[in-house]
Formats: sequence, structure tokens, C-alpha cells
Amino acid sequence: MGEWFTEASTYRHQASLSFKIDNVLCREKSSFQEILIFENAFFGRVMAIDGVTMLTTRDEFVYHEMIVHPAFSVCPGIQRVLVIGAGDGGTIRELTRHPGVKTIDWVEIDGKVVELSQLYLPSLTIGNHDPRVNLMLRDGVSYIEEYSGEPYDLIIVDSTDPVGPGEGLFGTHFYRSCFDILGEEGIIVNQAENPHYSPEWVTGINQKMQKIFPVFSFYQAFIPTYPSGHWLFGFGAKKGHPETVTKEPSFVSDLKYYNAEIHKAAFALPNFVKDLLKGE
Repeated sequence: MGEWFTEASTYRHQASLSFKIDNVLCREKSSFQEILIFENAFFGRVMAIDGVTMLTTRDEFVYHEMIVHPAFSVCPGIQRVLVIGAGDGGTIRELTRHPGVKTIDWVEIDGKVVELSQLYLPSLTIGNHDPRVNLMLRDGVSYIEEYSGEPYDLIIVDSTDPVGPGEGLFGTHFYRSCFDILGEEGIIVNQAENPHYSPEWVTGINQKMQKIFPVFSFYQAFIPTYPSGHWLFGFGAKKGHPETVTKEPSFVSDLKYYNAEIHKAAFALPNFVKDLLKGE
């Protein structure tokens, strides 16, 4: 049957996800983590970090469109953006679609992820060299703690799970530091895990963010590659209503997943998620 990649599940009660490896493109260990990129006849190119699937080129557009565009529909005037993580480049690609953005400060701890993505995932990295993008290879937590420049309009935390290098990006101190460097109408969006297999991570994010941001909601997307296919994002803001679409992106017809109808529907959470957030 050939070689298979079986994911090292981070969830206690979930069976592992497996992909047939048709061709290994790279298998390298950086100073922080082990990176594997391979080809699969159905899913396209697959990236795994420390044995956990990060993306496939078949459905990555769902995650990357949904972590970026909802904030712009709520607040079309976003100009200064900070991205933490996002080494594969997909979030940067979606941000560079917005002509009104003037600055994208991109802080990624592992330059090897950026390097290998540019070599083997070119469909994700087409925005990396946009002149508005300023890539800094350093720890995101320390960057935010030490930042003293002009406030950001939007912070996107595109991280791995809250283990290993990504663990510090889910703490109260980190969220408080993000709040402090956002402008008066600032927004933060973060990947917020899976309510089926990691409810404790979801409730932890909710409890911490609710105490810091005047406005906080989860919204959802359906990404076949990820465990259960059901994924949450967090939306924190100093003002406004995240469910309200002020202005749909002008290029929405070029997107594969996101639109105004999806935006509104994404904030309509199932009852079991509402109960989870209420502690029931």
C-alpha cells in the first residue's frame, strides 16, 4: 500500500487521521519543530508539523479566507495589521488582497516553515513578497510585550495548537498585551480550536478573552482536513458588532468560501457550543 502519514493526534479520544504519501517533498527538523511536506493524489500537497496536519492545498482556502476576511467586512478601514504565526503564507496571501491595507507586520518564530512553504507551497506564498509585508523571525509573545509603535487595527493569531511553540499564544498575558497595542476600534482574530475534541481549549480561550475584550464572539467554518471538520475562530473587538457586515470585499467573487451570507451564518453557533461556553 506504500507509505502513509498517520497524524499524531493531540486529542485524547480521537482516532488518528491518515494520508497516503505519494511523494515526499521534504522532511526537515528546524530549531523548533519537525516539518513534513508531501503529495497526496486527492488532497494535493500536505504540510504536517510535529506529526500534526497543518494544511492541505485542497481545502486550505477555507481556513485562510475565514481567519482574514470577516474582520475587514466588519471594519473596512483596516490599514495596519499584525500577524503572529502563519508561516505557510496563506494568511498573508489573503491579507494582500485588500488594497486599503498599508502595513502587514508578520512575526513568525520558525523561518524554516516560511522557507519550505515558499519552495513547496507556492499557491500559498504568493503574497510573501508584497512590499507591504514586513517579516520578522522572532517570538510573537515577546514582540507584542516589547512593542511601542503605532497601534494596530487588526491582529491575527494564526498559530499551531496550544502546545509546543504555540502554547504562549493562548495565555491571558498575551491576550492582554494584544489589547494594549490595538487602536480604539481594534480587532483580534485567532484560530480557536475544535469544540468536539478540545472543549477545554475552547472554554479556556472564551474565559480569558471575555475578561479582556468588550466584544468577543466565536465563529465557525467547516474544514474537511481538520478533526471533525468543525473549526472555531475567536473574534475580539474594542467596539462594534462582529456579526454585522459593513462592506463585503470587492473581490468576494474570486474567493472560494467566504461571502456575506457565510459571514452572518458563521456566528450562528450550534446549541452544544453555546452550552459549552455557558459551562453547561
